[in-house]
Amino acid sequence: MAYKYLVIVESPAKAKTIEKYLGKNYKVVASLGHIRDLPKSRMAIDTENNYEPEYISIRGKGPLIKELKKFAKKADKVYLAADPDREGEAIAWHLCHLLGLDIEDKNRVVFNEITKDAVKGAFKEPRSINMDLVDSQQARRVLDRLVGYTISPILWKKIKKGLSAGRVQSVALKLICDREEEINQFEPEEYWTIDGNFKKGTKKFKAAFYGVNGKKTKLSDSKDAQKIIKQMDGDEFEITKVVKKERKRNPSLPFTTSSMQQDAARKINFKTRKTMMIAQQLYEGISLGRGGAVGLITYMRTDSTRISDTAKNEVHEFIQKTYGDEYTNSKARVGKKAESSQDAHEAIRPSSVMRTPEEIQKYLSKDQYKLYNLIWSRFVASQMKPAIFDTMTVDLERNDVLFRANGQKMKFPGYQKVYIESTDSGKAEKDNVLPPLEEGEIATTVDIEPKQHFTQPPARFSEATLIKTLEENGVGRPSTYAPTLDTIQRRYYVKLAAKRFEPTELGTIVNGMIAEFFPQIVDVHFTAEMEKNLDQVEIGEEEWKNVIDQFYKPFKKTVEVAEEQMEKIQIKDEPAGFDCEVCGHPMVIKMGRYGKFYACSNFPECRNTKAIVKDIGVTCPTCNKGNVIERKSKKNRIFYGCDRYPDCEFISWNKPVGRNCPKCEHHLEEKKVAKGKQVICSNCDYKEELQK
Repeated sequence: MAYKYLVIVESPAKAKTIEKYLGKNYKVVASLGHIRDLPKSRMAIDTENNYEPEYISIRGKGPLIKELKKFAKKADKVYLAADPDREGEAIAWHLCHLLGLDIEDKNRVVFNEITKDAVKGAFKEPRSINMDLVDSQQARRVLDRLVGYTISPILWKKIKKGLSAGRVQSVALKLICDREEEINQFEPEEYWTIDGNFKKGTKKFKAAFYGVNGKKTKLSDSKDAQKIIKQMDGDEFEITKVVKKERKRNPSLPFTTSSMQQDAARKINFKTRKTMMIAQQLYEGISLGRGGAVGLITYMRTDSTRISDTAKNEVHEFIQKTYGDEYTNSKARVGKKAESSQDAHEAIRPSSVMRTPEEIQKYLSKDQYKLYNLIWSRFVASQMKPAIFDTMTVDLERNDVLFRANGQKMKFPGYQKVYIESTDSGKAEKDNVLPPLEEGEIATTVDIEPKQHFTQPPARFSEATLIKTLEENGVGRPSTYAPTLDTIQRRYYVKLAAKRFEPTELGTIVNGMIAEFFPQIVDVHFTAEMEKNLDQVEIGEEEWKNVIDQFYKPFKKTVEVAEEQMEKIQIKDEPAGFDCEVCGHPMVIKMGRYGKFYACSNFPECRNTKAIVKDIGVTCPTCNKGNVIERKSKKNRIFYGCDRYPDCEFISWNKPVGRNCPKCEHHLEEKKVAKGKQVICSNCDYKEELQK
C-alpha cells in the first residue's frame, strides 16, 4: 500500500493503535525500543575526550534498521513518535542519526495519551528534537556507565565474579542493609497499657488509660500498671469532658508513577515491574471489540499530579451524573509540586473517564482490569468532595485516673464512595461509634485489662515503602524504581521474605565494601543532589558534560584508592558434614547467585550439586516413609513437600504439624491467618484455637 508519511514508534502495540487513527497516508512501524546504545562489552566512554560516548547499533537489530531505512526512503516525511519522556527523546535522536534525518527538522511528535484527538492534535504541531532532554538522558546513561563499569570490575576482583554496582541500586541496597542493622541492634523496651470496657445504662464502649491528673502517663512495667489500678479503687467513673467535632478527609491526588507503584503493591499485590508492564499495555492500546485498539490511560512515567482542563470537565460531568451534585468538587485540590518534579506530563489517569472499568472489563485480562480499576477509581475520587466524619472524644475520671475514649462515625462518604486509600500497614480505618454520653454522667467499668507490650523494631522495607523512601529522599526518578528493585533481587543482594526485603550475606558484603571505599555513591544526599544537577540539564540550565566532569574527577581518585587498598574477600566454602554420593569426596556449602547450595569439593571433576533444604521434623503424611521438607517456589514462596519426590508427590502450602485430625484422621496443618497461626484439618472443617 502506498503511503506518504512514515511514523516510527517503539512498540508494535502502539503502532497498531496509532495507525488506526492516522489513516491510509501514514505507515506506522516500531523500532522495538532503542536501536543504538553503548556496547555491553566495554566502558565506551572516552574520559580523555570530554566524556564522548561511543554508540553502536544494537546487536541483532541490523535487519530492522535496514528495513526502517528502506521505509524512510519511500516516505515524503518521517515522524518520530517515541514516548514523551527523556528516553523517548533519546530514541528519536538516535533514529535521526541512523536514518540521516535533520536534527533541526520538525519531525518529533509527542502525545500524553493515545486517543484519536490527542494523536491527531500532536501531528498538527510537530517540533524539532529537544536536545536538552536528549542530553539529560545521555548524562544519566554516561554517569551510570562510569559508576557501574568502574566499580563492578573491582568487586569482581575483590569479592566474586558477576557482581555489579549502580548509582541508584547501591543507595537502595544501603537503605535495606541499614534497616537490617537497625533491626539487629534494636533492644525492645517493656511498656504496659490498660484497656477498659465501660457501660452507661445498657450501652457498652471501650476506653484506654491516658494518664494521671490530666497528664499523659507512661506505664513502664507491671508495678506502674498495678499502681494505677489500685489508685482507681472502684468502678464508677465520671464523664468529665466530651468533645464533638466534624472532621474532613480530602481525597488523594491522581497517581504519579511512584504512588501508582506503591498502591498497586498494597492493594492488588503487584510487584513494581508487573505494575509498569501492565500500565504500558493500557497506555499503548487495548482492543475494545469493534471499536478497535484504544489507549486507556495517559503516559505512565510521570511525577506530576496535574490534569488537563478537558479531563477535569469530563470527570466533573461524570461525577454529577453518576453520584449527584453533592459529590462533585468544583474546587478540586491542586497538589503541591514536588521539588524534583519536572511536571512535563499530566498525572496518570484514564484517557476517558466515561470508559468505566465495569464496561470494558470483558476486553481486559484479569491483571489489566485490576490496574485500570485502581487508576480510574483514584482519578474519579480525586475530583470528589471530602469524606466527613463526626468525631467524639470522651474523658472518664476517677481518683485523678483518666481514661479516654475516641469515636468516629462517617457522616458523608464523599470520595470514599469510589476509593479508599491504603496505608503501609494495610489497615483500613473503621467507624467506632460511641453511645450518647454527656459531661457529669457516670459510667461503670465492666472489666479492666492491663496488658504487657514490648516496643517493636522498625519494619523491613516492602516494595511500596522502599519506593516511597527513595522518592522522599530525591533518589532516582519514576522510570528507575522498577529496574532498580529488579536488579538488586536478580543479583541476589536482597531477597523478598513475607513481601519484605532482607539483605543476603552477599548483599551485606557488597554494601560494606561500597560504603567503605565509595561513600559518595551510597550517600543519599549526594545522590539526590546529583539528580537535581541532571534535572538542570533537562531544562537547559547546565551543560551535561560539566555535570559529569564535576563528578568523575574526584570519583576517579577514590577508584584508585579502592584498587590499591581494598582487601580481597575470600568467601570460603563451609564443610557440609557429609560426602558426595557420586564420587565420595566431602560436600561443601557454596555461595551462588541464588544463595547457598551443596556442591562436591571435587569440582570440576565432579559437578554434583544439591539444594539446601530445611527438614521440619515431620514424617510425610502420604507415604509415611520420607520426611517433609521446606521448599521454595519460583516466586520465592515457601511450600512443603516430601523429600522422596518424585517417588512421593505430597505437596502443601500449609505446614504439616505431625498430628492427625481427631474427627477424620487426615493430617493437620498450620495455616497463617490475619491474627496469628491456626491448626486446621487438611480434609474437614476441624480447627484448633488461634495461636497469636
